Amino acid sequence: MALAELSLSLQFARFQGVERHRAALPRHGVTRWIRHALDADGEITVRIVDADEGQRLNREFRGKDYATNVLTFDYAQAPLVMADLVLCAPVIAREAKEQRKTLVAHYAHMVVHGTLHAQGWDHETGEADAEEMEAREIEILAGLGIRNPY
Repeated sequence: MALAELSLSLQFARFQGVERHRAALPRHGVTRWIRHALDADGEITVRIVDADEGQRLNREFRGKDYATNVLTFDYAQAPLVMADLVLCAPVIAREAKEQRKTLVAHYAHMVVHGTLHAQGWDHETGEADAEEMEAREIEILAGLGIRNPY
């Protein structure tokens, strides 16, 4: 099966320590992760932010007043997947350390996770949906040479 075509915008907010996150997210790697998770061609923006921006966006758009690992803003699923993925660098770094993963592996997981959300996958609609989404993430990550994140 051919991989989906992707138009990617990769953005980094200005914050202390951004260089470490930029190094963990080379454009070719992010492109590869997303293309493996896409079922259709896509136009996706990935933005790496600090805790303040992550918290503000989560509060404004989800009504939750804390920074979360990834926010997905999906605009279309067909004929083109169009979405913004916002990843909060400090949350990703903390979770990677807590879960004893490399920063790159955790970013790959969260990018794949957000890309699935952009296509309608949802783990918050029930246990069966959560299990199905986790299984799909594990399958995609295995295809990328990344071990089971769960």
